[in-house]
Amino acid sequence: MLGAAHDLAQEHGWAVVAETATGTFMGRIGEKMRRLIQELDDQPESRRRITGISIAGFSVTSQLSPERQVDWWELGETLLKLLDERGTGLLITVDEIHAADRAELAQLAANVQHFIQDRLPIALIFAGLPSAVSDLLNEGVATFLRRADKIDLHAAAVRDVETSFTETFAAAGITIDPDLVHKAATTTGGYPFLIQLVGYFLWREAENNNGGLSSAAVDRAIAAAIRRNERVVIEAALAAASAKDQEILHAMAIDDGPSTAGDIVRRTGSRPTLVAKYRTRLLAAGLIESTGHGKTDFAIPGLREYLRKNQPH
Repeated sequence: MLGAAHDLAQEHGWAVVAETATGTFMGRIGEKMRRLIQELDDQPESRRRITGISIAGFSVTSQLSPERQVDWWELGETLLKLLDERGTGLLITVDEIHAADRAELAQLAANVQHFIQDRLPIALIFAGLPSAVSDLLNEGVATFLRRADKIDLHAAAVRDVETSFTETFAAAGITIDPDLVHKAATTTGGYPFLIQLVGYFLWREAENNNGGLSSAAVDRAIAAAIRRNERVVIEAALAAASAKDQEILHAMAIDDGPSTAGDIVRRTGSRPTLVAKYRTRLLAAGLIESTGHGKTDFAIPGLREYLRKNQPH
C-alpha cells in the first residue's frame, strides 16, 4: 500500500520521504528534507542558510532536543514553501509504527499539524499492525490524528495471490511448478504482509538458483517468510497483549478452526462476561476476527501455529 501511495504521489509531482519507525526516524526524515531542499533551491544564500541550520545532523539521539526540533520545523517549512511554489507538496510515510518511540511520533504529528494549520502542502501516512494503529489513534499521541482515515487491509483471496505470483514469475522468466505456486500462495493466507514476504523470499531463491524454483527452494522461502512474520508481526502484536489476552489466545489455539465462546470459557475457567470483554479487546487489536454465529478465529496467519509452539510453562 505504501508503495502504491509513493507512486501516486510522485505521479502528481509530489516529493516523497519514506521511513521505517526505528530509532531516530525523525532525524532521518530531517536529513532527507534537507537534501530535497538542496535539490530544489537554486538560491545560494538560502542554501548556505539551510546548510548552517542542519550542519550538526539529526540522527544522533532517539529524540530531537528542543533546538533540533526548531531546526526540523524550519527545514520542513522551507521545503514545503518551495514545493508549494511549484504547485506540489510532500508525502511522508512511516512504516512499522508498532516499533516506534511514542515521543518521536508525537514530535512528527505535532509538526505536521502545524504545517496543515499553515495551509502548507503535506500528507502523512502511517502503517503498522492494526493494534498499533488503534493505540496511536486512541491514546492521545496527537489529537488531530483521530481525524485520520483508517484503512484496514483485509486479506486477499488466495486464488488472486496465486494468479499474481504466476504472472509475476512468468514475466520475469522464473520457472516454477504450478503446484509450488499454489503451495506458496496458500501459505500467505491472503495476508498482505505475508504475501510480500513470501514473494520476496521466493524471488531471492530464484536469483540464487539461475531463475528456477525447486521444491526445496520454495520450502526455504516459505520457512524464511514464516520466521520473519513471527518476529516482525506476531511477536510485536503479542508484546502488547496482556496475560489474560494471551490466555484467551492459547485457549483458541487448541482448535484447528474457529473457537466458540463456550469452549474458551470452559478451557480458561473464566466467567462468560470476562471472556466477552477480552474477545472485544482482541478483535479491536486485530489479533482475532469474528467468523459469525458467536465464533472467532485468528486474524493473523501463523498465529495459531506460533502459540502452539510457544505454550506457557
